[in-house]
Amino acid sequence: MKRDSGFTGNKFWIFLLWGALASALSLGLYKIKPSFIQGIDEVAGDARFKARGKVVPSDDVIIVAIDEKSVNELGRWPWPRTTMAKIIKGLAPAKVAAFDIVFSEPETKERDKALGDAIKKAGNVVLGYFLREEAGDTRDEKALSQIDRSKIKLVKMIGQVESVPLPELPGIEANIPVVGKDAAGFGLFNIYPDENDGKVRKSHLIFLYNGEVYPSLALEALRHYYKGSIILTLAPYGVDSIFINEGKLPTDESGRFRLNFYGKGGTFRTYSAVDVINGAISKDAIKDRIVFVGATEKAIYDLRVTPLDPVFPGVEVHATVAANVLQKRFLTYDNRVIALDVFLMVLLPIGLCMAITWVHRTFISLLIFLAFLLFHTAANFYLFSSYNLVPSAVYPFIGLVFAYLLAEAYRNIVVESKGRYLKKAFALMVSPELVSEILKDPDRLKLGGEKREITTLFSDIRGFTSLSEKLSPEELVAILNEYLSPMTNIVLEEGGTLNKYIGDAIMVLCNAPLDLSDHPKKGCIIALRWVKELEKLNEEWKKEGRPPLGIGVGINTGDAVIGNMGGDLRFEYTAIGDTVNLASRLEGMNKVYGTVIIATESTQKLVQNDFLFRELDMVRVKGKERPVAIYELMDFLPGDAQRTGLANAFSIGLSLYKARSFGEAKKRFDAMLEKFPEDGPALLYSQRCRDYIQSPPPTDWDGVYVAKTK
Repeated sequence: MKRDSGFTGNKFWIFLLWGALASALSLGLYKIKPSFIQGIDEVAGDARFKARGKVVPSDDVIIVAIDEKSVNELGRWPWPRTTMAKIIKGLAPAKVAAFDIVFSEPETKERDKALGDAIKKAGNVVLGYFLREEAGDTRDEKALSQIDRSKIKLVKMIGQVESVPLPELPGIEANIPVVGKDAAGFGLFNIYPDENDGKVRKSHLIFLYNGEVYPSLALEALRHYYKGSIILTLAPYGVDSIFINEGKLPTDESGRFRLNFYGKGGTFRTYSAVDVINGAISKDAIKDRIVFVGATEKAIYDLRVTPLDPVFPGVEVHATVAANVLQKRFLTYDNRVIALDVFLMVLLPIGLCMAITWVHRTFISLLIFLAFLLFHTAANFYLFSSYNLVPSAVYPFIGLVFAYLLAEAYRNIVVESKGRYLKKAFALMVSPELVSEILKDPDRLKLGGEKREITTLFSDIRGFTSLSEKLSPEELVAILNEYLSPMTNIVLEEGGTLNKYIGDAIMVLCNAPLDLSDHPKKGCIIALRWVKELEKLNEEWKKEGRPPLGIGVGINTGDAVIGNMGGDLRFEYTAIGDTVNLASRLEGMNKVYGTVIIATESTQKLVQNDFLFRELDMVRVKGKERPVAIYELMDFLPGDAQRTGLANAFSIGLSLYKARSFGEAKKRFDAMLEKFPEDGPALLYSQRCRDYIQSPPPTDWDGVYVAKTK
C-alpha cells in the first residue's frame, strides 16, 4: 500500500508538472507573440464571425452603390461628372455623403464645374482620396491644400514622441481643385489587409502624410456626422487614444480599428445609384444619415477578402467602421481580456492534466481533452457574441495541446504510441493527404512556407453555369463527378499535386510539395491528357443523350510561395503569388482566343522540344505593366501534319500582323479560315486586321493586347 501511495503521489505531481510546463509554454508564446501564431489566432478568430452569423447594422449608415443595375442603365464606369452631380443632388437630405471615389483627373471644364457646384450646394460631401507608394508628378498645390482642412489639429503628446507607427506613403492622389474646393471634408480610403493571409480585419483610422496626421474616410464622415472634433493622443509607443464626440475609439498603437463585421457584402441597406438619380428613393430613407457612395459592381470594385466574404466591397469596410462607432459595437481587447487569457492559459492546461491523471485509456483521455477544447471554444464564442470581447482563440488551445501531448507522451512510453498521438494532433491542423509528408518534415507545419519554382495549372468547364441551369442537382453532381474523377487520376499519375477543387475548376501544382524535376513537361502532359480524356467522356455522354463539356486550361511556370496557409478550421497546403494568379487568368483568356490550352513563354521555353506550340499574342494582364508572351499548347511532338501546318501558317500571319502589314496578314488568316473555319485565333486576328485597316493603330503601337478583366 505504501508503494501504491508513493506511485500515485508521484504521478499526481508529475502530471501537475506537465500542466504547469504547458502553461508556461503557452504564456511564453503569448508574451513574444510569434507572427505565424498570431496569423493562426486571427484565422481561428474568423470562425467566430461565421458562427455568429449576420448582425443588423446601424440604420443610420447606408450605401449608395455603383452596382450592376446602375451600370446597365447609365453606361460603363466611370460616369460623366454631370451624372455624379445628380447623385450628390439626390443625397442632399443626408447628413453626410462620403465618396469612396477620388476625382483626381479633369474631365471637361463644364462637367467639372457642374460637379463642384453640386458639392458646394449640398454642403454635406466628404470626398475620398488615397496615398500611394509612388511619389508621382507634383500635384496642384490647391488640390493638396484642400486636404489640410481635414487634418487632425488636436494632437496631444504623452512623453517624448520621436516617431509614430502610422502608415505613411510618399505619393497622394487628391481631388482636382474645381471639384474639391467646396467639399465639407476629405478622408483617406486606403485599406491594408493582414500581411499573414491577405484578409482585411482592421481599418486604419489615421494616416501620416508630409508630417501631418489625416483621418480615414470613415473617421472624417463621423466627424461631420457628430459636428465635433477628432482628438488624437500620441505616446512613445504609438497611438494612445482617439476620441470623437467625447467617445474613445479602441485602436492599437498604429491607429488600427478592429472591424466588427455585420455579415457578407450587401448586409448594409443599399440603394442603386441610378435609383437616387431617378428620384426613386424617398428623402426620408436618406435624411440625417451617413451615406457611403462606392462601387459594388464586380467589374469595378476592389475585391477585399474578409473573415466572412472573399469578395467584400471596399466601400462596406468604411461603412462597417462608421456603423461600429455609431452602435458602439467595438471589438474589445483590453486589460480585462488579457487577464482572462492569462487565467485560461494557467487553468486549462493544469486542469486537463489533473483530469487525466488517473485515466488509463487513451480514448477516455482524448474525450476529456476534447471536452476542455469544447469548453474553451464555447466560452470564447460566448464572450465574443454576447460582449464583443476578443480573447485569444489559439494560445489557450496551444496550452491544452501541449498539456495533452506531454501527459500522453509520459503515459505512453513506447515510441510508436507517442507517434500515434502526435499524428492525431497534426491531423487536426493539416489536410489528411499531407499528414505523412509533414510528419517526416515538421517544418511543413509552419505558416507561410517557402519560395520555389513550380508549374501551376488551372482548368475550368466552359458554360458550366448555363449547364447547371438545365440539369437537375442529381444530374449535375453525377456529370461533375464523372468528369473530376479521371481528371484527378491523371494528375496523380503524372506526379502532380491536386491542390483544390473550386466548384467545377481544378488547381494543380507540379513540383510542390514533392520535387518534380521536369515539372513544366508534366504540367503540359496533364493538360493534353485532360483534353484527350474529355473527348472520350463526351463520346460516351453523347451516346447517353447528355450534353458535351468543354474546358479551358491555363499553364504558367515561375516562382511562388508554397506552404500551409491558415484556414478557418485547418491549414490548407497551397501556393500564392503572381505565378499562380497568371495561370488562373490564362485559363479565362481561352475564351478570348477560342483555344483550349494557353501557356506562358516561361513554360513554353522549357518544353518547346517536346510539344507543338503556336505563339498567340503579347498580353498585358490587368494590374501589371510588363507584357507576357502567351502560346497555345496544341499537341505532343511530332504533331500531326494538319496541326503543324496550322501552327506554321499562323506564325507567318502573326509576323505580318506585328510588322503592321495588316492587309497581307488578313489574307493569310482568311486563307487559314478556308481550311479551318472554326480556328479561334485566326478568327480573332482576321477581325483585328480588319479593324486596323479601317482605323490604323498609333505609331508607337507595340502589338501588345491589354486584358481588361481579371
